[in-house]
Amino acid sequence: MKVAYFDCHSGISGDMILGALIDAGVKLQTIRKGLASLQIKGYEIKSRRVKRGLFGGTKIDVVLSSKAHTHFRTFTDIEKLLKRSKLPKSVIEDSIEIFLRLGKAEAKVHRTRIDKVHFHEVGAVDSIVDIVGGVIGMRELDVDQVLASPLNTGEGTVECDHGILPVPAPATLELLKGIPCYSSGIPYELTTPSGAAMIGFWADAFQSLPLLKILKSGYGAGSHVIQSHANLLRMIVGEAEGKGSDTVILVETNIDDMNPEFYDHIMDQLFSAGALDVYYTSVMMKKNRPAVKISVLVSPIKREAVARVLLTETSTFGIRFSEMDRIVLDRQSMEVQTPYGKVAVKVGSMGGDIMQFSPEYENCKQIARKKKVPVKKVYESALQSAEKKLKGGT
Repeated sequence: MKVAYFDCHSGISGDMILGALIDAGVKLQTIRKGLASLQIKGYEIKSRRVKRGLFGGTKIDVVLSSKAHTHFRTFTDIEKLLKRSKLPKSVIEDSIEIFLRLGKAEAKVHRTRIDKVHFHEVGAVDSIVDIVGGVIGMRELDVDQVLASPLNTGEGTVECDHGILPVPAPATLELLKGIPCYSSGIPYELTTPSGAAMIGFWADAFQSLPLLKILKSGYGAGSHVIQSHANLLRMIVGEAEGKGSDTVILVETNIDDMNPEFYDHIMDQLFSAGALDVYYTSVMMKKNRPAVKISVLVSPIKREAVARVLLTETSTFGIRFSEMDRIVLDRQSMEVQTPYGKVAVKVGSMGGDIMQFSPEYENCKQIARKKKVPVKKVYESALQSAEKKLKGGT
């Protein structure tokens, strides 16, 4: 299983994430090409090698011209910007979810609704570039799991459009709920709202570096030059050893009094909150009332987010948790050529032996619609091509 580990000893921000990704080998041209589809004018994204203390890293700068779209944007503005782009669906959805987290945090600290929130710095061009560019970079990195260390928040004060605020800033503090944090006494804002939102969305757990076979690493430089401290975000990419065992939480509740039309929306919200799987089961409750049991599998760090969705989006008065151990196959993705085009195939292995492989259904469905052929033909063709490729055929 391929793992990305973020070492946040100097906090985390959107530009540091993007710098670490590029330093680890993601091509800046790929980021630029993806961002171009947003059709935002008046900016240029640059990468440069810098030193922070005695160590080198990559610093990302967004240079604005007089034609830059620097006006404040609402969440709705950013959502429309992303949806009309030609970015992959997964990039659009992940970027929207991160901005949604930011919007909810801002709305809560300002005691208003998300549609009334103006993102200020977060809606500026450089933050849109950092967040969407970071999502594109993570997609290119193609990891199966994201882990992170506890976050160094920094301390002191920070000046922004709202005035001088304590560190962590109020919106950052809201985004850090459920995430282990500390301050090492450095009087700067080390963890920013964009950094907190992005790592909170991606990370399956916040822990020490696990057992990994190291493949590569990258260093993203922060803006502050701190004499006593290497202001760098380190990202380590490696292969997890063993059989891919981990712990998950099963969250469940029974519903017998809710409009069934709501279940589709609830499932979407649960996956957005970090659910690994969601399924519904028909059950009989007391007094022989028919009901639906909602079952959600989630990593421990995302437990509270999933619980909040169930308690706010359904009619339940309570939920229950149980901890489970599981073993998962090591996963990787590959592309195969078919008469209808290239199809993504996921491959599961254990101890180096291939155990399962299957074409990505959504990919097959998109190709079938485009080529106007039955989806089963695309799927079966991809299966045959994958079998030949995995057996060493042509």
